[in-house]
Amino acid sequence: MNALDQPLDLFGNRNPRNISTEGIKYAGSKLRLLPHILSLAEQTGAKSVFDPFSGTTRASQAFAQNGYAVTSSDSSVWSETFARCYLLGGNPEKYQSLIRYLNNVSPVSGWFTKHYGGCPDTPSATKRPWQIKNTRKLDGIRSEIDRLGLNDIEKSVALTSLVQALDRVDSTMGHFTSYLKDWSDRSYNNLYLKVPNILRQGTDIPHRVLKGDVFDVAGVVSADLAYLDPPYGSNNEKMPASRVRYASYYHIWTTVILNDLPSVFGAANRRTDSRDQVASSVFEDFRKNKTGRFIAVEALENLLEQIQTKWIILSYSSGGRATAGDLRNALSNIGTVMDVRQITCKKNVMAGMRWTDEWVPDIETKNIEYLFLVEKQADTRNFPSRNS
Repeated sequence: MNALDQPLDLFGNRNPRNISTEGIKYAGSKLRLLPHILSLAEQTGAKSVFDPFSGTTRASQAFAQNGYAVTSSDSSVWSETFARCYLLGGNPEKYQSLIRYLNNVSPVSGWFTKHYGGCPDTPSATKRPWQIKNTRKLDGIRSEIDRLGLNDIEKSVALTSLVQALDRVDSTMGHFTSYLKDWSDRSYNNLYLKVPNILRQGTDIPHRVLKGDVFDVAGVVSADLAYLDPPYGSNNEKMPASRVRYASYYHIWTTVILNDLPSVFGAANRRTDSRDQVASSVFEDFRKNKTGRFIAVEALENLLEQIQTKWIILSYSSGGRATAGDLRNALSNIGTVMDVRQITCKKNVMAGMRWTDEWVPDIETKNIEYLFLVEKQADTRNFPSRNS
């Protein structure tokens, strides 16, 4: 059901809980936050949304299903692929024959089987993310997708379907830096593609899909509202945030999308370009700059200033590098905090929020998610919002 078809509540608002998004197992998933995010967005009266850390695109999907014009952006090629599929795919019925055809492609032993396929009946010191029967299907299907000469959107639908099928039969803890010692129950299932739950709506609501660093697109995208979900990094000094991050967690999805058969390294056969010193994000940087301030915190401050929207919803975790005091200063410098949600308590904590230099003691041992709704000052935007 699309948001535009949903019944209204007593206040004339659509119920943002009536959404159905798809994704993969993902450390940064915001699935459980979506009702709260949409509830905050509805307070603004926004018509368009910029989602520059779209990841698996669950938030972009949810916004689109609730009638917003969405600009989805991320630095990863697999996120771009998901966004094209879900936001630009059109009628899902037209892909039924394509997905049915791909399910019938003959399996072959190729590059993916060599590096990521394992046999459950043969003892091996090398752990792998998939059983060989499924990597052989992967090899056959992935080669066929390239051979078919599909356009960008058709190819994105096919690849999104393939990635989700692989996610359903893996033997991992949800990332690809190490694999389970014993085969998971789901890994014994057969790889089977399904047509993704592509957005059904008319062409009157335009969506855009971008790919690039957030600082390259932040100042040029015009929207009413920005939803910011930057990588938090870790405040655990014993495990610097750059050690294992998104580019390395999900390196296999990059390879499935590109099919570039890269050089790999380590026991997990990671892409060489996902090495820590290559793939770390400024938002995940655990270091301090020459003035003694955390690089990740300054990056967040710079982003908040550069985003050109009237409204911002910032998602942040108490386990991140920035403290509550850091966020207080950064947000107050660009506008007014209108609402705050503490998701684990499932209540609005605006009245009781203590803006201290550290997170309050009773949540220091927990990883609490916060959502901040901010109205930016007019002089911090280079151009007015459409709703101004």
